[in-house]
Amino acid sequence: MSEEFERPVRGSRRSDDQARSSLLTIIEALGEATGFDVVGISGVRDDGYLHVLCVVGPDDAREALMDTLAPVDPLIEQLEVADDWGALKFVPHERMVLDVDKWGWISDRPQGVDPGAWHPENLLVAPVYGEQQQLLGVLGMELPRDGLVPVGERRTQVDMHVRQACRAVSAILERERMAEQVRLASAAADIVRRASGKMSVDEVLADCGSAIVEGFRGQSLWFHLFGEDPRAVVDDNPVEPPPEMIDVIVRYGEAGWQRQTVGVFAPDRRPPEPLSQADVDTVLGFLAGTGGGAESLLVAPLGAGEESLGVLAVTRAFGGAEWSEGETAAAIDIGRDLGRVLANARTFEREHRLVEELQELADYKTRLVATVSHELRTPLTSVVGFAELLRAAPELSDRSRTAVDAIQRGAVRLTRVVEDLLVLHRATDADIGEVLPLDLAPIVADAVELSAGPAAQRGITLTADLPEGGATVLGVAHELEHLPTNLIGNAVKYTPDHGTVTVSLEVLAGEVVLTCTDSGIGISAADQERVFEEFFRSADPEAAARYGTGLGLAIVRRVVERHGGRIELESDLGRGSTFRVSLPAG
Repeated sequence: MSEEFERPVRGSRRSDDQARSSLLTIIEALGEATGFDVVGISGVRDDGYLHVLCVVGPDDAREALMDTLAPVDPLIEQLEVADDWGALKFVPHERMVLDVDKWGWISDRPQGVDPGAWHPENLLVAPVYGEQQQLLGVLGMELPRDGLVPVGERRTQVDMHVRQACRAVSAILERERMAEQVRLASAAADIVRRASGKMSVDEVLADCGSAIVEGFRGQSLWFHLFGEDPRAVVDDNPVEPPPEMIDVIVRYGEAGWQRQTVGVFAPDRRPPEPLSQADVDTVLGFLAGTGGGAESLLVAPLGAGEESLGVLAVTRAFGGAEWSEGETAAAIDIGRDLGRVLANARTFEREHRLVEELQELADYKTRLVATVSHELRTPLTSVVGFAELLRAAPELSDRSRTAVDAIQRGAVRLTRVVEDLLVLHRATDADIGEVLPLDLAPIVADAVELSAGPAAQRGITLTADLPEGGATVLGVAHELEHLPTNLIGNAVKYTPDHGTVTVSLEVLAGEVVLTCTDSGIGISAADQERVFEEFFRSADPEAAARYGTGLGLAIVRRVVERHGGRIELESDLGRGSTFRVSLPAG
């Protein structure tokens, strides 16, 4: 056993003035009832120290003992050789191993000459236990007024009063521990409640900051998310930490998350692993130099899963409460809860930024397509027109006429691409325009008639089954006409000669359903997942051999979606395809 230590003078984690007042009342009554001039109560702290909570007696005794600390283990060892007086344990001065000058207070009152006289270095204490028989504190007594060691009936009376006092002290200390648990649980619940549903890191920190400071009885609160600058969330006079302190906090935060531990930076405490005393001195030097009166710092790691995200740091003022095990355990749980919320908020922010970037890109693409299409439209019209004039010239040679035909075909194809791009651009516009009741039957009939010629040239049987009573939908005519035109045109294009294309329109359960079925080449399962994408062209050689812009079905999908409908596709390679468009009936 070693008694060599420097007694630290630190604030207690027990800062409940009401509890101290109650304890003081108990020992004042005990001193009067037992005839002892000095009575004190010490509480056992989580770090293994006894902290003197209250003392009654002479001024010099109170000044020497109040709020002092001493390690509890050497005292427990000393009590192993004590005389058992029931609730009290007595160690006569000749068996004392502890240095009373360091461990207590020695009265200068003259010692009596009677053989039973009280010696100033005697030790008389009563351990205070909790409901689980854990040591909560120690009640100490000194200076009997009669100057004698209690014996016989008087010792019995002293023991009886001490037992009653110990029960009362135990209840107060237990209640205080329970109050701390309730306080921390309430703080944790409040923090989680405030953080839930927040979609940005700043919102999470702003809403939770005050709850953390209040719950931990702190002075100020800092957050440091790795990859960002530290930020003061609650601080009347924030001072930016120097790089060397940030380095210490980052190293501890990463290690603390892996170990699931909380670090306390305070005088007279061991450095939190894996840091050194020099690291602790760096932190304490910053705290002392901020001018804010901060003495200690609790650092809890933030993380989610395997990822360490950062730390939260709470400061306490000089003379403030000591950090307890209950608080460090609560800080770990809060670090996990906030870590998950912050991870979600960061993910949301990244996704939101990505969506904004994609939207900007989409807007740019739309503007680019619209601009290029409009700029190409006029010169292409001129090319097609002049090509027709050239072809009609009688002096044109056969070779030149062949070249003009090629120019005209290319210009017509390019014109179709431009027209499709313009249609796609209009179908992307957020404003759909005035929506009116429209009969879809004549629109489908016109599209069938438009494709009848190309179908007949290749021997394809094109049939249509349209309702006599009409099929009304709410929509925009110039957009809806693209549905049957593109679907029937595609069906004819990808159907071999002498095949069949069937078109039907019917009203079913409040919907108007347009169905286009062909006996064409079909679409593979892989291509079906992308067939409605802009500019998509199948890698299938038979499909690639047929000219197309890759915009027709993309236009169909846009128009259907803008009119609150849906489109379905059923297809197998070599067995044809069925496209089914359903729109709300008007």
